[in-house]
Amino acid sequence: MNLCLVEDDHALSAVLTEGLVAADYRVQQSYSGIDALRLLNSGSFDLAIIDIGLQDLSGINVIRRLRNSGSNTPILILTARHGTEDRVLGLDAGADDYLAKPFDFDELLARLRAILRRASGTCASALECGPLRLELATQTAALAGQPLPLTRREFMLLRLLLENAGRIVTRDRLETELYGWLDPVASNAIEVHVHHLRKKLGAERIRTMRGVGYMLVTS
Repeated sequence: MNLCLVEDDHALSAVLTEGLVAADYRVQQSYSGIDALRLLNSGSFDLAIIDIGLQDLSGINVIRRLRNSGSNTPILILTARHGTEDRVLGLDAGADDYLAKPFDFDELLARLRAILRRASGTCASALECGPLRLELATQTAALAGQPLPLTRREFMLLRLLLENAGRIVTRDRLETELYGWLDPVASNAIEVHVHHLRKKLGAERIRTMRGVGYMLVTS
């Protein structure tokens, strides 16, 4: 996969590039908005990661110009700001997803995979791990072939864990995916949902990674 990384922090760009190359992406680095437009309008990229806070031309303006020129390259935006305004502007400008700094690199890779699945139209209709199965279209679940009643947020949480089975999903990501950036979140909300899921699945299926998040056990 050819990926254009637009990040004006040279140290961060180097670290991200190293990780992305290890994940089998072919990375072309850009450190400015103007250069990013030149690259993305002249090259063939499967995906772009664009930092909002570029010095010469904001990432949002880069995205707007790309979309106005007819580019449909999938875009993930990075932002160091924790308010909602930049994220809303970026998504409305044409970005496909966003990630707030600091972030977990595994989450970045997961979001890139999800963007590529959506772009190629190959989203799975179901997720499975051992005896557990989620039907995404109907939002239903089954354990060992038996219906498994779940609340809406329990289903969302379990889907995230299944999509990342065997890998840690951070607590921050779970809160963001389940509640968004505007809904108030009780300090123990995720723990409560995990507790209920464990009662339905068996306590051993979801492992707590203390201080980090949770992981669905695959064996």
